[in-house]
Amino acid sequence: MDGNEDRLTRRGFARRALAGGIGLAAAPALAQEAEAPVRRRLSGGISRDWRDHFASIENDAILCDINDRVLHYWGADGFYRIYPTSVPMSEEMTRRGRTEIVLKRPEPEWRPTPSMIERNPDLPRYVGPGPDNPLGVRAMNLSWRYYLIHGGNDIRKIGRQSSSGCIGLYNEHVLEVYERARVGTQVLVI
Repeated sequence: MDGNEDRLTRRGFARRALAGGIGLAAAPALAQEAEAPVRRRLSGGISRDWRDHFASIENDAILCDINDRVLHYWGADGFYRIYPTSVPMSEEMTRRGRTEIVLKRPEPEWRPTPSMIERNPDLPRYVGPGPDNPLGVRAMNLSWRYYLIHGGNDIRKIGRQSSSGCIGLYNEHVLEVYERARVGTQVLVI
């Protein structure tokens, strides 16, 4: 092949790979996947074995993976699902470690935290339940003050570093997590 044919072949391969859902940018992620203790890849999220992270899932377990931007949910009844999430905008806003759900709010009200007001003084001080609420249709408070797992009214944030510390889900996904999770369900943020 001469240089032009080789370039055309590579370009054609790249287009076919992108059309098939595998971009050249995904190559590092695929390489990392082979090295990590992974069972399979589902909907862009890596399926993990919970036993490495929890002693038991008797009261269910949630693992929020900040790097992969996903929430893993394991139920004691064998239920397992991966949900795409929004994650904190910066490392300073990110808290990692073990926590648990301490309060479930079926119609959450939203108030900005002091640090959110400091960053943006023009924020409204209160938003009631409804379609304009940044917490979406459900919220679950974690034992860490100001940290939540919640839905959202802006679907563009899911899959991005876009929160002020919380883990955000699509509203339809938070409904499922909210229904299954109980006060006391363990949460690990890695």
